[in-house]
Amino acid sequence: MLSSSARLLQLTALLGTRPWWSGAELAERLDVTERTVRRDIARLRTLDYPVESVPGVFGGYRLGVGGRLPPLVLDHEEAVAVAVCLRAGAAGSVAGVEEAAARALTKLEQVLPARLRPQVSALATAVPLRGDTTAVDPDALVAVAMACRASERLRFDYVNRDEVTSRRHVEPYRLVHTGRRWYLVARDLDRDDWRTFRLDRLTRPRATFERFSFDNPPDAATLVSRAISTAPYRHQASVLLDAPQSEVAQLIPPTVGQLRAEGEDQTLLTTGADRLDVLAAHLALLGCSFVVLEPPELRAALLDLAERLRRAAEV
Repeated sequence: MLSSSARLLQLTALLGTRPWWSGAELAERLDVTERTVRRDIARLRTLDYPVESVPGVFGGYRLGVGGRLPPLVLDHEEAVAVAVCLRAGAAGSVAGVEEAAARALTKLEQVLPARLRPQVSALATAVPLRGDTTAVDPDALVAVAMACRASERLRFDYVNRDEVTSRRHVEPYRLVHTGRRWYLVARDLDRDDWRTFRLDRLTRPRATFERFSFDNPPDAATLVSRAISTAPYRHQASVLLDAPQSEVAQLIPPTVGQLRAEGEDQTLLTTGADRLDVLAAHLALLGCSFVVLEPPELRAALLDLAERLRRAAEV
């Protein structure tokens, strides 16, 4: 006879395979009495499983719709299928669910039996991904996510934008998805500073099992936005837009610039570009009035753009 805990797991799995079970059928499958089945059903309800029942000769049990999601029991085939779908979601095959899929995949990978992992990897290669998403190794994504979750120091090899490879030793803090790429926000121990790392440039992540804690970590999303919208570029600019932040945010994603509300009707935009004429054109297309705070060269680029547009309109 199964132990009480094992029997509850098997009972949960049975209830999930059919829309309705009689007490006698469940008792036969579990090799217990119907009284034991009733007692186990009561225990499942205390664990927030929404088990519905109808008394009488033709009564029985079924899983209903609960107020919150209860624990789930997956067989091996179901676990493999869920892991493959989560890998695809984390890689960006379904827009809007990348971060949630990565969190769920991290939890599942922690308990997935080792013998099932080759099946997950093999099937994942057959899942088509969105063409506009930078490829990230799902194993690296899971390894980094686990290190963030466990607050364990991490080592990995990293190729920067100049194609220079280095070995990094970091305290990982958060994973941030920008819509096209994954970034790791971490404290670089060798440089004693907060850094961001693109996951598609990161290889061989290795947990060191050294625990740590942060006293005052930065806002991860803001750090990534600053790193990818201003720091990499030749020119940095600050522009005061005559529009509320809620409207501007629909036009300027975090990958393009940082936004800060200046009262109810104005927004401060901090952004960057390698060419000022390109930045001037982007600002002109926003459809709102604005004032360039810096650099002065951007004002000159706007005047040049205005003159070229005037000449084009007179032809």
